[in-house]
Amino acid sequence: MNHRLESVQTVRQGLKDVNYLADDGIAGVVFLAERLGKPVLVEGPAGTGKTQLAKSVADFTGARLIRLQCYEGLDESKALYEWNYKKQLLRIQADRKSDSWEDVHDDIFGEDFLLTRPLLEAITSNDPVVLLIDEVDRVEVETEALLLEILSEYQVSIPELGTIQAKQIPLVFLTSNNTRELSEALKRRCLFLHVDYPDMEREKEIVLTRVEGISENLADQIARIVRSIRQLDLKKAPSVSETIDWARTLVLLGIEYIEAEQAKETLHILLKYQSDIAKAAKELSIDK
Repeated sequence: MNHRLESVQTVRQGLKDVNYLADDGIAGVVFLAERLGKPVLVEGPAGTGKTQLAKSVADFTGARLIRLQCYEGLDESKALYEWNYKKQLLRIQADRKSDSWEDVHDDIFGEDFLLTRPLLEAITSNDPVVLLIDEVDRVEVETEALLLEILSEYQVSIPELGTIQAKQIPLVFLTSNNTRELSEALKRRCLFLHVDYPDMEREKEIVLTRVEGISENLADQIARIVRSIRQLDLKKAPSVSETIDWARTLVLLGIEYIEAEQAKETLHILLKYQSDIAKAAKELSIDK
């Protein structure tokens, strides 16, 4: 990117324009990441808007979003590149009468036979890119080594082709739910951002922004109830995305004032474990 992010306030307003409500801390890290050409490691509980941050930055800057979804067993053939073996075999068969194996070898290991995966695609794109490496904590420690060269030098080494340099520096976001500790080498290459559950007023504002047709009164009730539920000893606290789903559910049901029984009947939208639903229902009964 050619420094299209003019200031922290520009970033904050740009994110607000695409319905992502960021504070100065979040906006400041995004601004610095673009100016310094460094990746951002975004950690925090699941469902607090880490992935959405990368998507929203892509939306308001007009950059192309490229996403690498991490999982156990991810390797370079899915993350970086692999060779199109079927196409190579067809070319070998077509050139089987050739006298020079070197000519055939050089031909089948050219860029025409290379299948780019998200990491390589991000740095070889001619257009501005936001690269989202989602849930990086799900991959094995050894797999992190695949990321280090790209995140430090923005280049990829391919034995048959040599080193491929980035055509532009993508804005990179790595998200982590803290299921395991990431390596120090990876952390050193990144700016750090922790995204936690929003405070009550900010969550109310998020609900008002993201839920069509909701009243300020209902949004205030939702934010207060969710805040009280998060203070319980739960297996999984409700995420911001689940708060939004609950708010949309209540709007669809035509509820303007939340009674205890109405809340209990819709808790399965907000919570995903029966033990958590039982605790929340008990809390709502006490409040009543």
